[in-house]
Amino acid sequence: MDLSVQGLNLRNTVGPAETTRLARLAEDLGFRGWWASEHVVLPSPPPEDVPMNPLEPILDPLVHLSFVAAVTERLQLGTAIVILPQRNPVVLAKQVASLDHLSGGRFTLGVGAGYLEPEMTAVGVPMAERGARTDEYLDAMHALWTQPSPAFDGKFAKFANVDAHPKPAGQRIVVGGHSPAAYRRAVSRGHGWYGVAGGADDLRRSLDGLRKAADQVERPERLGRLRIHLVQSPTTPTRAEAEAYRELGVDELVLFPTHGSTPAEVAREMEEFSKLG
Repeated sequence: MDLSVQGLNLRNTVGPAETTRLARLAEDLGFRGWWASEHVVLPSPPPEDVPMNPLEPILDPLVHLSFVAAVTERLQLGTAIVILPQRNPVVLAKQVASLDHLSGGRFTLGVGAGYLEPEMTAVGVPMAERGARTDEYLDAMHALWTQPSPAFDGKFAKFANVDAHPKPAGQRIVVGGHSPAAYRRAVSRGHGWYGVAGGADDLRRSLDGLRKAADQVERPERLGRLRIHLVQSPTTPTRAEAEAYRELGVDELVLFPTHGSTPAEVAREMEEFSKLG
């Protein structure tokens, strides 16, 4: 089971010096990956069910990961997650290919459909369309990346007689979410599923959802086995919890440092977490 870290593009670790120091620490500790979160805007004042204060900083994940790519050599880089219906798929396909190219093929695009209506409204996306846009945008980007003469004719994305290079190196897609639609999307369009659990029972429920989805939708052979990427929240996993996840088939266990941690405290959390490998 690989170990990785998420969420260091927000709150107290957004500075260039802190980012450089922690990214190189992650590499030195043997972490596999570094995942960046996304919110373009947050509702203000925040509702009770929103985990972030709109006054807390959060960097664009692709810009942040470009910086991390430049100061590391081995870390796998990923978004956990980009809120896909809020992005233009043609522009995002170019950004993904560019980041993958400059990082030496280290980038994984993690996507989700989003859940904050004020954020969707601010970028001009109807909340009711977010699932359909997510599916269609994934298909449109796949066409741009893989077709010799890319063309796509959908409700939300249309293009023909265009091309874009460089192509990403076998672009990997991870799908986040805990709804039946998200599970179906992960099975039908993702190389992996990215989820959050409070413990092993939460994970079992998600795995059951993924198994049900596998009976409902076809999984293309090109995607291979569905990898499981998991964050335990709100607490850092103990060794016993990590072993339970390993036995349940988790491929990558991801640390999300404690809310409010200083860079020094995050470094200590990373060092303790690395002992679970």
